[in-house]
Amino acid sequence: MHPPKFLERLILHRPAPWLAVGLALALVWALGATYLIVFHDDVLAGFVARQAALRDAYEARIGELQDRLDGDRRDRVGSEAGLADRVAAALERQAELERRTAALADLERQALSEPVTTGALPGRSDGGHSEGYDDLFLRPTEAPAPAPRSALDPLPGRGAREAETGLIRLQARLDGLQAAQGERLAGLAVRAGNAVRRLRSLIGRTGLDPDGFDAAVPAAGLGGPLVPLDGRALDGAGFTEGLALARRTLDDGERLRRLAATLPLARPIRGHSAVSSPFGTRADPFTRGLAQHTGLDLKAEYGEPARATAPGRVVAAEAVGGYGNMVEIDHGHGLTTRFGHLARIAVRPGQRVAAGDVVGAVGSTGRSTGAHLHYETRIDGEPVDPQRFLEAGATVAAARLGAD
Repeated sequence: MHPPKFLERLILHRPAPWLAVGLALALVWALGATYLIVFHDDVLAGFVARQAALRDAYEARIGELQDRLDGDRRDRVGSEAGLADRVAAALERQAELERRTAALADLERQALSEPVTTGALPGRSDGGHSEGYDDLFLRPTEAPAPAPRSALDPLPGRGAREAETGLIRLQARLDGLQAAQGERLAGLAVRAGNAVRRLRSLIGRTGLDPDGFDAAVPAAGLGGPLVPLDGRALDGAGFTEGLALARRTLDDGERLRRLAATLPLARPIRGHSAVSSPFGTRADPFTRGLAQHTGLDLKAEYGEPARATAPGRVVAAEAVGGYGNMVEIDHGHGLTTRFGHLARIAVRPGQRVAAGDVVGAVGSTGRSTGAHLHYETRIDGEPVDPQRFLEAGATVAAARLGAD
């Protein structure tokens, strides 16, 4: 059965597909053109607005980045300036610590300088430790502190981080050096004070007043509880005061050492010489009655050398009554010594003698029962027991031997 004729005609005359596509495109174009014609101004305004918004956003972002860069630049400049100031402060602090190190070295050289020897213990000639009052003087207890390294060493300049790290290391070294200087000064002051106390005790044992010999004694009294010195108190602002205190103590010790060097602490007869008659009241060897003995009688062989017990000047060298041949030496500070019953005199008036110099030979001239040495010590013309001086000298000798 065949379809109707009108359907056959429609089928035969159906449009091609490309024609439909063309018609669709034409329709879309027409619609778009119509939209652009009708809404042209609105589209253009929106496009311009979007472009302006993008531009503003870009400009805001650029401004923000510029502000951030400017801030970073300012921070870097400020950091560099602060670092430079800290480096300058560290260099100034290092210079101050170097000055302190030099002051401490000078102070230690003063403390460890060769002491004035006394006649009690003549010094060695072999370059060893002095045989003076070694125990009474300061000895080195530590090597001098090394000078700090330059502040420029740890600051290589390759970057702020390296410079900051180097500066921190430098400041830590300076802190350690400052603390060590305080401890060093405290130890020096303590040792100087101990030496002064020992010297004062030594001089006091002889019956003399250490402050009565050219001492600058304050008019006002001094005192207070004894508080041990803490080195941490001397590593900052107290360093200058501590340095001045240590210097005054060392000066006082030097004065006392010079005074001790003039005291007749040596023995007038070398070696062991027994006392045959002490100072004070005794039975007179001739009358057998009680009498005052103004010196010591020391056992010695006839002709044995009698020696000066401290440096001084001979004020008498002659025969004097019961003394027989007698030598008198003025040691200053009102101190004199006498040597009696000498067989012969080896010095003359006005002659300067050193401790240990021979002043005569032991004998039995004058009021004497046999060979011995009559030895006197006088203060301002008054006889005092020579044993006090000899015992003080023996203490120094024992301390020296113990230190050796």
